[in-house]
Amino acid sequence: MKIDLHTHILPRDWPDLDARYGYSGFVRLEHHKPCCARIMKGNEQFREISENAWDPERRIEDCDRAGVSMQVLSTVPVMFSYWAKPADALDLSLFLNDHIAEVARAFPTRFAGLGTIPLQDPDLAARELERCVRELGMRGVQIGTHVDANEHCHDPDCRNLDDRSLDVVWSAAEQLGAAIFVHPWDMLGKKRMPKYWLPWLVGMPAETCLAISCLMLGGVFERFPKLRVAFAHGGGSFPFTIGRMEHGFHVRPDLVATDNDVNPRSYLATGETPARFYVDSLVHDPDAFRLLLKLFGSRRVALGSDYPFPLGESEPGELIGALDGLSAIDKAQLLSGTAREFLGLGQI
Repeated sequence: MKIDLHTHILPRDWPDLDARYGYSGFVRLEHHKPCCARIMKGNEQFREISENAWDPERRIEDCDRAGVSMQVLSTVPVMFSYWAKPADALDLSLFLNDHIAEVARAFPTRFAGLGTIPLQDPDLAARELERCVRELGMRGVQIGTHVDANEHCHDPDCRNLDDRSLDVVWSAAEQLGAAIFVHPWDMLGKKRMPKYWLPWLVGMPAETCLAISCLMLGGVFERFPKLRVAFAHGGGSFPFTIGRMEHGFHVRPDLVATDNDVNPRSYLATGETPARFYVDSLVHDPDAFRLLLKLFGSRRVALGSDYPFPLGESEPGELIGALDGLSAIDKAQLLSGTAREFLGLGQI
């Protein structure tokens, strides 16, 4: 069995959001030829997509070819819209979440859903998280690595995930038993990376490392010990930063351990005890994957392909299947067992 934790889906169509909310910056689709569309922000093309980004039956065909039993669906991060007015971001979240829930209900053995929430207003976000779980039957939500600076909310600063205003969201997730999947967006230092696709190649891994670091050093895992959090793209650059982070914790605790005096290394795997949080398997390199297993343990690494986008793994689970030295039990854990535990799916 393969459960793909990291896949993205959009509705085929949605209203003109700029017109609906009365200001610009929202995403639209242009269906410019059969089975193909452009994701547009204003007059700028963000990405070209094909029908597998919105057609569940086409996705199932691709899954069957790759031997994927179930996809976990989440929106495309460009739809987060944390910069928008909270009421409008909530309205958009309702629309996107209802769509994902509808797809999962139509094909319950093939899809599970993760919602999206308006993190720029943590109280609204917590309420929509509860609706996703209690009313829509979702397993949790996908969130970004930070909350954008928000001119519409008079918030001039970005908020990292250790911001205490987000505690209401973590508390709701913990009480609901909801999974939180963290995906990078609005990349760190993107203005310095106009060429070579560097925001995606360098910025995204740095964003994810920043998010993990804030949750650890900010004491979020201490305040919410039952919180289940997973990070996309193998935790980004975090696996190659933990040594430096731990060293800084020891030599400059006055700067590093200001909000949490727990060694960051203690959140990773030790012996038979897995790491405190989860990552997906999308690292594209066998040596990087071996380091991931060493740091997290097989019970905290889940198959994730980033379907249907080009930076993803074209054959979901290929890297896991090709890795030497893995037992059949470990491979089964990586391909489906970890995702079941993270999502609270039980045996399916």
